[in-house]
Amino acid sequence: MSIAPSSALLLPNIRRFLLFRALFNARFYYPVFTVLFLDFGLSLEQFALLNTAWAFAIVLAEVPSGALADLWGRKRLLVMASALLALAMLLPALAPAGSPLVFWFFLLNCILGGLAEAMSSGSDEALAYDSLVERGLTEQWPLVLDRKMRAQSLAFILAMTLGAAVYDHEFLNRLCTILGLPVHIGHGLSMRLPLILSCLFAVAATVVTLGMREPLPAAEERSHPQARHALFILSLRTWHAALWVLRTPFALAILLLTMSMDHTLRMLATLTSPYYRLIGLPDSSFGLIGSAIAVLGLAVPRLARLMVERFPPACNALFLGLAMLAILCPLVRFIPLYGVLPMAGVFIGMMLCSFFASHYLNAITSSARRATVLSFKGMACNVAFGCIGMGFAALTHHERLLLIPQHPDAPAAVLEQLAFKAALGWAPGYLAAALLAACLPALVALFWQRPSPRR
Repeated sequence: MSIAPSSALLLPNIRRFLLFRALFNARFYYPVFTVLFLDFGLSLEQFALLNTAWAFAIVLAEVPSGALADLWGRKRLLVMASALLALAMLLPALAPAGSPLVFWFFLLNCILGGLAEAMSSGSDEALAYDSLVERGLTEQWPLVLDRKMRAQSLAFILAMTLGAAVYDHEFLNRLCTILGLPVHIGHGLSMRLPLILSCLFAVAATVVTLGMREPLPAAEERSHPQARHALFILSLRTWHAALWVLRTPFALAILLLTMSMDHTLRMLATLTSPYYRLIGLPDSSFGLIGSAIAVLGLAVPRLARLMVERFPPACNALFLGLAMLAILCPLVRFIPLYGVLPMAGVFIGMMLCSFFASHYLNAITSSARRATVLSFKGMACNVAFGCIGMGFAALTHHERLLLIPQHPDAPAAVLEQLAFKAALGWAPGYLAAALLAACLPALVALFWQRPSPRR
């Protein structure tokens, strides 16, 4: 009996995987991210420290959580991840604004949120891919990735638009007046609404994961009697996965190229607010721009699926690398208004990079180590992201020191803008150097080894 092309999307686990990704990634505070922290009474230094805590939590838990998923079950890890995220969103929503305790509320939020990200990283895709292995539908994985990225884009559009709207208490009060509701909403409440919405979506994600079923390929491998020696097998599994990556040229190539591309583009994506201001865009437009980029991103999964089906990995890697270098050149020129176009290209590049890495790694990784290997990818990208963040801060400080003698009478805000521009000007050269360094051990593997599914 023939299998319909869309049958993979009809599998309960796949449908729940898509819904989980949309709910888990819908963070309604993203359009007001930095402002939200400051409105609660935190300083910029505390904000930077909290981001560091979040990154360290992900890095330290990334690979162990992937190994635990391979050992104890992906469903259990996903349920725990969703529940932790709900708690992480609830804590700052209850934090007393302006109190010295608010920092500790947000610190717990960042640690729990980082743990939730690490637990879900790799586990969800491993469960979904094994569900396809169980039905002999692995060739439809690009289609599933296509739908996953579309679902995430739709959730991102909703979060960016609604999150910015509910944060604005004046907008909410005007809306209440139009609807004839005798309600007045203060900023103390409205600034918590994006966190409350994110918490509710995380609770919904928990309900979705509870309905998932552990696929047979992974469940059978975990039924071995040695599974009772959990800690020993966890360490052994992590070590074996690391050795497998080092001994598998294609997997190592994908990890290195993904790491070099992802951390550079992600760093640029976190700098959108000051970048948009320097090209003359008003703050009120940031949420709309994010939603517009998400709409544009709806077409990216189809493009990525066509590319992995028609072209070899080397061609796709070469195309993406050259395209991003071409995009960064006009981006660092800070073209008024039109500079938003290359920044949109950065987000598209991030989506393509994520799609390619997931497709190729899942294709060559066995079920027994799939979540662990995918967690290695996430850990490598987060380590690189943390390093480039510290490097960019040091470079900005260095550029500011060089500018002070040249502009002795310039205000501090002007010097900061000039230093930011000068530091960002290094981005194209840095990406080229990172890709070249990654290509040295990866080039031969990409051209001579093609991925083949391993069961």
